[in-house]
Amino acid sequence: MTLSIIAAFVYGILALIGGVMGYVQAQSKVSLISGSISGLLLIFAAFMQLNGQLWGLLVAALVTAALVVFFCLRLAKTRKFMPAGLMASLGMVALVLIVSQIK
Repeated sequence: MTLSIIAAFVYGILALIGGVMGYVQAQSKVSLISGSISGLLLIFAAFMQLNGQLWGLLVAALVTAALVVFFCLRLAKTRKFMPAGLMASLGMVALVLIVSQIK
């Protein structure tokens, strides 16, 4: 199991949890839907990588990059580290680990 698989899986779980927390705290259906979709895509991509599918790595990189951009924009707008800054920071780490595996 490579670091890219672990990064995609962990960041996917965090996206899922964040979406649920956004719904519970702010009744945001958008958070629930977007967190669920992006989290499940990342978890699916991690499983595809585990099965030797190269496109799983590409899906994980694209979804993670999109989330990093989104959370950076959210951080710039709100100026609050939680949750946007944390997710942007963790996403950048995950993206570096994922991209480092692309050959």
